[in-house]
Amino acid sequence: MSNKSKKRIGVVYSTQPDYTYREEEKTIESTPLPAFQILRVGLERKGRAGKEVSVIHGFKGTTEDRKNLADMLKKKCGVGGTLEEETIVLQGDKRDFIVKTLLQMGFSQTKKSGS
Repeated sequence: MSNKSKKRIGVVYSTQPDYTYREEEKTIESTPLPAFQILRVGLERKGRAGKEVSVIHGFKGTTEDRKNLADMLKKKCGVGGTLEEETIVLQGDKRDFIVKTLLQMGFSQTKKSGS
């Protein structure tokens, strides 16, 4: 098992006999306002059979809000896409259009990253 796949629970040892080791759940209860979101829109090809995809990193908020944003961007761009862990993935190189759309929506700290 590699170090990347090991999850750390924060407690190394406890002398308390009835202590249970459990992972802390990190849930976000609400989504910050768009002006406080720092989003980066990049382009990836690796692991996708040479196809280009636009990837949006940095969205902080609930899964439902991330899904709604992804659905809205897919409709506006006219492409398919998906959610992968903490990122929104859209098919094709639509970075300029995505940045323009996000800025119009109030995500003022949005930038295009990569080449």
